[in-house]
Amino acid sequence: MKTDIEIARAAPKKPIGEIGEALGIPAEALLPYGHDKAKVGQAFIDGLAGRPDGKLILVTAVNPTPAGEGKTTTTVGLGDGLNAIGRRAVVCIREASLGPNFGMKGGAAGGGHAQVVPMEDMNLHFTGDFHAITSAHSLLSAMIDNHVHWGNEEGIDVRRVQWRRVVDMNDRALRQVTVGLGGVANGFPREGGFDITVASEVMACLCLARDLKDLERRLGDMIVAYRRDRSPVFCRDIKADGAMTVLLKDAMQPNLVQTLENNPAFVHGGPFANIAHGCNSVIATRTALKLADYVVTEAGFGADLGAEKFMNIKCRLAGLAPSAVVLVATVRAMKMNGGVAKADLGAKDVEAVRRGCANLGRHIENVKGFGVPVVVAINHFSGDADAEVEAVRAFAETQGTEAIVSRHWAEGGRGAEALARRVAAIADADVANFAPLYPDDMPLFEKVETVAKRIYRADEVLADKKVRDQLRLWEEQGYGHLPVCMAKTQYSFSTDPNLRGAPTNHSVPVREVRLSAGAGFVVVVCGEIMTMPGLPRVPSAESIRLNDAGEVEGLF
Repeated sequence: MKTDIEIARAAPKKPIGEIGEALGIPAEALLPYGHDKAKVGQAFIDGLAGRPDGKLILVTAVNPTPAGEGKTTTTVGLGDGLNAIGRRAVVCIREASLGPNFGMKGGAAGGGHAQVVPMEDMNLHFTGDFHAITSAHSLLSAMIDNHVHWGNEEGIDVRRVQWRRVVDMNDRALRQVTVGLGGVANGFPREGGFDITVASEVMACLCLARDLKDLERRLGDMIVAYRRDRSPVFCRDIKADGAMTVLLKDAMQPNLVQTLENNPAFVHGGPFANIAHGCNSVIATRTALKLADYVVTEAGFGADLGAEKFMNIKCRLAGLAPSAVVLVATVRAMKMNGGVAKADLGAKDVEAVRRGCANLGRHIENVKGFGVPVVVAINHFSGDADAEVEAVRAFAETQGTEAIVSRHWAEGGRGAEALARRVAAIADADVANFAPLYPDDMPLFEKVETVAKRIYRADEVLADKKVRDQLRLWEEQGYGHLPVCMAKTQYSFSTDPNLRGAPTNHSVPVREVRLSAGAGFVVVVCGEIMTMPGLPRVPSAESIRLNDAGEVEGLF
């Protein structure tokens, strides 16, 4: 079979104006970026306010494994499948970060015959949104140090500058740096560091803001440093929020592209799900809900991270409520969770599949805990044995849900029609009774414990006095109502990435907490998770190049 990029390159694309027209978006409301992608204007979006919302469908997955699960592929395939059975559906996914693309993942636009195009553009610079976010973040970094250099009117304690720098690349050497060396002309020497752009609070603010006015307010609310008396210094105190909003003016507008089957897709925003809230932008999701009967969106990594944050952060802050959840699983992932090594996944092993289904079962139970019905999508691989597939289906039935085989990777929307019919029926039945996992007024540490015990099945949360005191101080300052954003490994329910399946009798160690006052949540850093990833021993970048025809090769 052809590679993903070969399939994407051979696909006949429609002019983006035709994609917009099919959604009822007039030409004057589209800001084209070439022939096959465009931004949707804010004035048009504002005019949709009175329309009813369609059904919101979340696609999530079991914990990711090296075997691959195909969550984005399933999201795209389901969207195509819904359109194939005559339903008006739009896909909403996140933009790709350059760091993972050149690191381990190699791309984030789906796969096989269930992709969003233009694949090369989406995985590289796209419409420049990430560059705008990096620039806005960097502007604030420069203005903080400049403020101190020219007299420090706000009384910033240079030992307590919270604002780190960002770059959209995996670069472990930048995790901890010293800035301001070289004498008086270069500012004050202090320790700092870099995060990857997708971990920036600016990214989170953009993805949770309803419009530019809301974005500017959120940016102004970001805490960048503290004074000697521990009082916070906000971005608005540095007077950077206005200029940052200017840099983000175009980035705030959702990007419209298409699937391989010429169905509409919004691709906008890209916060990581293990160190941020992991969902596409609120403005893209809300716009899609006004334009379609069904909106299929995803949340990053497994349901313990992406889906939990989608429910507890995005839906809570944006007033959204999902009608159904699709939980993606593969036979290969179940085998790995059942103890099979990656090299041995080709061999039939029904018992390993059954053992690994414990991971699937816990995710099913967790999602149901939010009051939303769940259907399992078995993302089919050609080497899957019928008995192995049946083992997953039978297990799901014991959990009070259905598991439907979906062949969208090989067959596109046609291969996802059975899944689409069932998901549409569940969404149309209006049986969801969505509620977040915890109330706004629960103390912050209790929110952390609630997620750790109910989602991860931990026995306890380990946090020293400094962390607990910090949470109490934020409550006294009026931030106690915020949700918590758990930052931990995506590979396990625990904080040990090697502990697969459905572990119990474990603890969740909290290393630090960070207040994202502008975005509207408290980040809880657990275990050894990093906010600046490093490249693997053999990064994908080694295989990415231009061929003799000037086309990109190596993205997948």
